[in-house]
Amino acid sequence: MKKSFKALLAAVFLIVEVPFLSSIASADQAIQAITHAGFGGGTDVTTRMMLLRARRVLKQDMQLVNKKGGGGAASMDYMMSLPADGQHTLTWTTGHAVSMALGKTKVKLSDMQPLARGTDDPQLFVVNCKEDIKDAKKFVSTQKKKALSYGTTHTGGIDDVSAIAFTKKGGLKTPKIVAYKGVAPIKTNLIKGDIDVGVLNLGEALTEINEGKLCVSVVLANNRMQKLSNVPTAKELGIDVALSTVRGFVTKKGAPADRVKTLEAGMLKAMSHNYYKNFLTEIGLDQTSVVGADEWGKQMESMLKEMTAQLKALGYIK
Repeated sequence: MKKSFKALLAAVFLIVEVPFLSSIASADQAIQAITHAGFGGGTDVTTRMMLLRARRVLKQDMQLVNKKGGGGAASMDYMMSLPADGQHTLTWTTGHAVSMALGKTKVKLSDMQPLARGTDDPQLFVVNCKEDIKDAKKFVSTQKKKALSYGTTHTGGIDDVSAIAFTKKGGLKTPKIVAYKGVAPIKTNLIKGDIDVGVLNLGEALTEINEGKLCVSVVLANNRMQKLSNVPTAKELGIDVALSTVRGFVTKKGAPADRVKTLEAGMLKAMSHNYYKNFLTEIGLDQTSVVGADEWGKQMESMLKEMTAQLKALGYIK
């Protein structure tokens, strides 16, 4: 990271996290920014970066409230315990979609009011640059004849769902899923040649891509990424799959319409500031990550639908 961005990030971490709202004297004036993630993780940082300017735009304090548990289920359940007054936001992620699909909460998408998306980090199929499957068409044609091994960071989540959805919809051989504890082993084993494909995000593989060690064969997005403009999407190859690690914001359904519009407009303005743009650049993304309520809501629906279908295919949902 650049020195200036590191300094900014350090300042962002000074934003107060409040585990228990009863400890806040001014709770009725502050907007609760609910998250489920640990300190310093992608969801935590994305939320803090949004808060940095949103609290100024909205002219209202915003304080982090962390509710861990159930892969995001606890945070959704907590949101539903609050009044529908637009005085809180929840950072909704791909993990929440998985928890909902698995029935870890009774909360439905219809209980939430989308506000804005903060990051859209498409799933990538990354390979060793020495292999001929770095070419997208070769990547597909090879799997019509034989199964490839896909490295993922876990099972029952977006990584193996991405591999299964792609191969199933493409009429390809069912992949061999190899789960690792973290991103680093995936990259190491790709470079060594022990696995064929790594399911990663751009920020996770950017260093090795820039060094020419790893190459991206396919992007699971609706449109090509600016930083990977030469890499086709799955849809361009005739395989209708678009899956991302997403982080966006919602509030409880039923909040006054004018309040919802105020929150949406405030967040969009906050995330158009250079601070947020620089944050996106540092993690390999760009301003196309940021969209309003309509587009974000549609993506939430498609994400949950895809997750549910593929988790059933994987046997996680009976």
